[in-house]
Amino acid sequence: MSPETILYMFLAGVVSIALAVFMYGYRSKQTGSLRWVFGILRFITLFSILLLIINPKFKSETYTIEKPKLPVLIDNSASIGELGQTKNVSALLQKLKENNGLNDKFDVSYYSFGNDFRESDSLSFDEKNTNISKALTSANELFKNRTAPTIVITDGNQTLGNDYEFSSATFKNPIYPVILGDSIQYTDLKIAQLNTNRYAFLKNQFPVEVILNYSGTEPVNSEFVVTQGAATVYRTNVSFSENETSKTLNFTLNASSVGLQKYSAQILPLADEKNKTNNSKQFAVEVIDQATNVLVVSKITHPDLGALTKAITSNERRTVTFKKPAEAMSVLNDFQLVILYQPDRSFASVFAEIQKLNKNTWTISGLQTDWYFLNGAQDNFNKEASNASEDVQAELNSNYGTFAVEDIGFDDFPPLHTEFGALTISVPNEAMLAQTVSGIENGNPMLATMEVNGKRDAIWDGEGFWRWRARSFLETESFQSFDDFIGNLVQYLASNKRRSRLEVSSETFYYNNNPIKISAQYFDKNYVFDNRASLNISVKNTETEKQTVFPMLLRNNYYEVDLNSLSAGEYNYTVSVANEAVSSSGNFTILDFNVEQQFLNADVSKLRRVAQNTNGKAFFATEGDLLINALVENTNFQNIEKSEQKVVPLVDWKYLLALIVLALAAEWFIRKYNGLV
Repeated sequence: MSPETILYMFLAGVVSIALAVFMYGYRSKQTGSLRWVFGILRFITLFSILLLIINPKFKSETYTIEKPKLPVLIDNSASIGELGQTKNVSALLQKLKENNGLNDKFDVSYYSFGNDFRESDSLSFDEKNTNISKALTSANELFKNRTAPTIVITDGNQTLGNDYEFSSATFKNPIYPVILGDSIQYTDLKIAQLNTNRYAFLKNQFPVEVILNYSGTEPVNSEFVVTQGAATVYRTNVSFSENETSKTLNFTLNASSVGLQKYSAQILPLADEKNKTNNSKQFAVEVIDQATNVLVVSKITHPDLGALTKAITSNERRTVTFKKPAEAMSVLNDFQLVILYQPDRSFASVFAEIQKLNKNTWTISGLQTDWYFLNGAQDNFNKEASNASEDVQAELNSNYGTFAVEDIGFDDFPPLHTEFGALTISVPNEAMLAQTVSGIENGNPMLATMEVNGKRDAIWDGEGFWRWRARSFLETESFQSFDDFIGNLVQYLASNKRRSRLEVSSETFYYNNNPIKISAQYFDKNYVFDNRASLNISVKNTETEKQTVFPMLLRNNYYEVDLNSLSAGEYNYTVSVANEAVSSSGNFTILDFNVEQQFLNADVSKLRRVAQNTNGKAFFATEGDLLINALVENTNFQNIEKSEQKVVPLVDWKYLLALIVLALAAEWFIRKYNGLV
């Protein structure tokens, strides 16, 4: 409290005493004790009111004892059950929860992980993937700047995410792995990896790459076989030894018929193999009759063209061909979509031929675009030409309804370069991306699609989107999100299919260890996306005849359902709209592959390295008592006394107001009792 405030409080006391004495010492007619009672009550009232006006502030300091945190991360994946470790996990958790010394010293919290990281309320040991890296990163973020030694109960076998040994290098607290499983090396043959294209073209050959691994000390011989139904389509002998533990096979298979072609790959097991599940793997290829052919017409070279090519051809169903304007004339009719990159007057004959053939187009403009020419070469859009340039960023139109678009972080992407001026579109259109400058829309579309008399076109005003693909990779460690965005746009523009009120998007087949999602868009009678509709999908297993209905959830401008709960098999589905006679049907196949069944033992060496790198220690599941003692006896984990200082103004003190009310009430009551009122 400042000296100035103390002076004000002293003066308030003097003034209050003076007023009380004046009112009841000189002016009052009362005598005896009543004069003193009224004087004291009036002093209390006046002094309290003056204190409220002065409103002095008092410092309040409280002390709390904070225990160190102890997060326990539990592997909830199916491999724990496959290794027969579920009872060990339950016994260890019970021991941790019942140990008084541990719980007195630490604030213990429990989390589970598989595909994701979450607080643990129950364990099922049925998750299809293990992401230890995500669990460690999440715990590190959750308990940053806190003393929080971390117990990780796992077999150390990761099937998803970054290398957790690398992720643990940035971990700020010691890690205490509890190893589930043993370190015994069993004799084992397995298909470690199988790579092939998702699509193949009819009457062509498609490549298959298989990596085979061997664990053992004795030389062994086996046979690798690929079958399709009852027919064997590939066979070869393989041999391994202690020094030759891995083989890579590369071969091709014939795409002889259209549709989904399913195959089974197997390396014949040895007589003494413990785990034979990892000896076989199913895979599939969808054989299509023709590809979507995309023509890119450009007079210049630009990094955008490379990014565009990579994104489009990431789907094997699509091809990209580059031509200069003079070369494009004779081949235009061979392509479903023509991309016009930064057109100028040399494109005049190309535009004339496109108009004659009624070809779908995607125009991409930039700083080298001749807008004087482009404005006159087509009738869909127009831009005020200028010699000035500007940098613009993108903002997704969440109401875009032509097809489903996922927000891949557009507003965080680097700016694109474009020519300054107003861009107007004179035909029915829908803007997917809007231009923004310093976070404010400038009124121009960046990317818009249009459809007139069955012909589909798009305008993308801005160059430099190759940086978007690079940024997408930096943020997600994959090009997939950007490539899917471009792929969906190309798919829409390359098609002349009549638009339906219910558009359903699904894959022909899925692997059951990957996300199984089906999306849909529903439009009203004016073909405006309807976000108030109720969509359901009915899924029927063709073998068991079991039928299940799932609700589809709204995701911005599309509906989506997650079908990961379904088992492997062939399914028919129907998407329907409640209270509307609108539906769409299709089929898909889920291929069986349980990556969590591929392991024979724990990855002991890696878990021990993680413990060593973070100044922790590794234990086996049966060493729960040793783990508890190591934590309880570690003097580095101590309680922290924290003080919290608060400045409390007197006006917040409710008791002072109560005192004023009580003093006034008491004075009134005494006066009333004595007949002075």
